Parts: sequence; structure tokens; C-alpha cells
Amino acid sequence: MDERIVFTNGCFDILHVGHIQLLRKARELGDTLVVGMNSDKSIRQIKGPNRPIIPEDERYIILKNLETVNAVIPFDEPDPLRLIKMINPDVLVKGGDWQLDTIIGADHVIKNGGSVVTVPLIEGRSTSDIIEKIRNDCL
Repeated sequence: MDERIVFTNGCFDILHVGHIQLLRKARELGDTLVVGMNSDKSIRQIKGPNRPIIPEDERYIILKNLETVNAVIPFDEPDPLRLIKMINPDVLVKGGDWQLDTIIGADHVIKNGGSVVTVPLIEGRSTSDIIEKIRNDCL
């Protein structure tokens, strides 16, 4: 029987319940969950010089030790397209804030017979929301 490979990606800076829901739902869609994790360099390119909060080596350890995650692959590029083409997953999963036509690698996965799934977000649960709350409540 062929193994269904599921791929998702993100920064996973300050792991929260939204991340856990995304990873759990992604894992339910196949046999192996591969997580592409933006490196510190990549996150700085996307989010600016004050991010990430949690360094790459620690984020890697956290993700790798979650039951739902089979493999974690850090990447330096701003997007995971190279990784998606290399892995060629059966299912590509992103959060519900992404529209199908904006999901990096969706066309590649679909062209190769795979599917793309979005997982609804949990309102008010994002790393940016958590950072803003800390700034407002504690500083």
C-alpha cells in the first residue's frame, strides 16, 4: 500500500493552539506528515528583524517532538516551493487564511495528482496576536 505524504509549512514561532490544530488535521490526511519550517533567516526576510522570537534550533526540537509530526525540514527561502517540488506530497495543507490561488506549490501538487486542503483558523490565535497581547499587557 502506498504511503500518503502530507506537507505543511510555516514559521511555527511561539507554538500555539492554532498550530497544533493545523498539524493534527494535516496528519489526519495521510500517513506521514512532513513540516517545512522557515529558518531564522527566512523569517527575518518575511517578518522583519525582530523575529523569530524562538530560535530555529529550538523550534525544530519542539516540532520534531510532536506526535503528529514525522519530519521537520528547515528552509532558508521565503517560500517552500523548492521543498514541495522535492517532496512531491500527496496533500498540501495550509491555514484557512490562504486562498487556493495564493498557496505556494498548490499548482505543482494538483498537477501531480495531489490535493490541497485548508484548515480553518482559530480566531485570535496567531503568533502576531500573542506578541501584540504581550506588548499591550506586559510592557
